[in-house]
Amino acid sequence: MATAPTVRSSRAKLHVRGTWSAREDRVPSAVWLGILCVGIIAGFGMDIPRYMHENPPASWVVHVHAAVFTIWLLLLAAQVLLVLRDRVAWHRRLGWFAAGWACLMAVMGPWAAMASKVPHLHDDPSGPPFLSVNLLDIAGFLILLAWGIALRKNPAAHKRMMILATVSLADPGFSRISGYFLPEPTHVIPWFAEVFYGNVLLIVLMVAWDWWRGRLIRSFVMGAAALLLTEYGATLLYFWGPWRTLSTAWVEAWARHFS
Repeated sequence: MATAPTVRSSRAKLHVRGTWSAREDRVPSAVWLGILCVGIIAGFGMDIPRYMHENPPASWVVHVHAAVFTIWLLLLAAQVLLVLRDRVAWHRRLGWFAAGWACLMAVMGPWAAMASKVPHLHDDPSGPPFLSVNLLDIAGFLILLAWGIALRKNPAAHKRMMILATVSLADPGFSRISGYFLPEPTHVIPWFAEVFYGNVLLIVLMVAWDWWRGRLIRSFVMGAAALLLTEYGATLLYFWGPWRTLSTAWVEAWARHFS
C-alpha cells in the first residue's frame, strides 16, 4: 500500500509523456471542452440582443469572424468526438484541416477586433485599449496550437495543449456573463478577475484533475502558466496610459485607411 508521501510525490510528478492509456484522457477532454463551450455559448447568447441592435450595426467582418470562430469550436468538438469513437485516422485528417482553419482565425481575429472598435472609438469606455486582450488572446491561441501540433505524437500532451489553446479564447464568452451582471472594475486585479475568470477556472480544473490523478504533463503546466501570465500582461497593458494612446492611434489609422 502506497504511503501518503509516496502518493503526494506521484501526484506532483511532471510527466513528459503519459504513462497511462491514452483512452483514459478521452472523457476528461470531452468534459473540459463541454465546460468551455457552455461558457462561450452562454456569454455570446446573452449578448445577442445588444449585438443585433448595435448602432451603427456591426461590420460584416465581425459577422464573418463570429462564424469562423464558431466553426473552430465545432471542429474541436468533432476532433474530441472522433477520438471518443476510435476514429483516430479521421481525427488526424481533420486535424490538418483544423490547422489551416486556425490560419484563417489568425487573420479574422485582429481584423474584427480593429473593425469593431472603429464605430465606437470615442463612446466606448473600454475602447481601443481592449485590443491588448484581443491581440494577446489570438497570439496565445496560435502559439499553444502550434505547440500542440508539434506534440501530436505525444497524445497526452497533445490533447491538453489543444484544449488549452482554445481556453485562451474563452474570455470573450465568459466575460460577457460577468459583464452582464457586474460593472466594469477600475483596478487591475478585479478587472483581471472579471475578464479572465473563465480561463482561470478551466485551467484550475484541468490542473487539479491531473494533479489528483498523478497525470500532470510538463508541457501543459508550462503552457498554462505562460497563458495566465500573458493574460495578466494584457490586463496591465489595458490600464497603461501609453498603451491607450498607441492603441487609439492604431484604430484611428485603421478608420482612415480601411473604413
